[in-house]
Amino acid sequence: MHQSRTEAFKYWMPVFLWMGVIFVMSTDAGSAAHTSVIIEPIVLWLKPNASHEEFEFVHFIIRKLGHLSEYAVLGLLVLRALKHTRPTAPGKWSWQTAGATLLVAAAYAATDEWHQSFVPGRTSALGDVLIDSSGAAVGLSVMLLRHKLAASGLCPTTAPHIAIEPSCKQKQSDRSKSDVL
Repeated sequence: MHQSRTEAFKYWMPVFLWMGVIFVMSTDAGSAAHTSVIIEPIVLWLKPNASHEEFEFVHFIIRKLGHLSEYAVLGLLVLRALKHTRPTAPGKWSWQTAGATLLVAAAYAATDEWHQSFVPGRTSALGDVLIDSSGAAVGLSVMLLRHKLAASGLCPTTAPHIAIEPSCKQKQSDRSKSDVL
C-alpha cells in the first residue's frame, strides 16, 4: 500500500500531537501539586468529611487512571496510523501491527518517564511505564474485541469508530445487498 506523504501525515499527526499532550503533562503542569488543586475540591464536594488519607488515595488512583487512559488513546492513535500507512489487509486484525503499536507506546512511556526524571517536582517510576504500557494494551484490547464482534456480525453500537476497519453499518448494508443478490 503506497501512501503519499500527505496521507501519512494525516494519520501520524494526531499521534505526534497526542505525544505532545503527554509531554506537557509530564512537566510541572501535570505534577501532583497542580492536579490536587483540581481534584481536591471535587473530592470534598462528593465527600465533605474526607480525611487527608482518603483524599491522597483518591488523588493517587485518579493520577494512575490518567496514565492508563492517556496511553490507551496513544495506543489507538498509533494503531490507526500503522493500519493506514503499513501494508496490511484492510479490516483484518494484525498481531504484528498490534505488537508494533505496543512497542511504540512502551518506548514512548519509557522516554516520558526519563523526561520526568529531569523535571523538578516530578519523579520517574518503572511502575508508571508498566501502567502506561498497560493502557496501550487496554486500547488494543478494545479494538481487538470490536474487530471480533464486527467479524462475527455482532456489531457494537457504542464502540468508537476510528477508521481502522469498515464500520458495522457498512458491513450490515453489504450483507443485505448480498442477501438480495
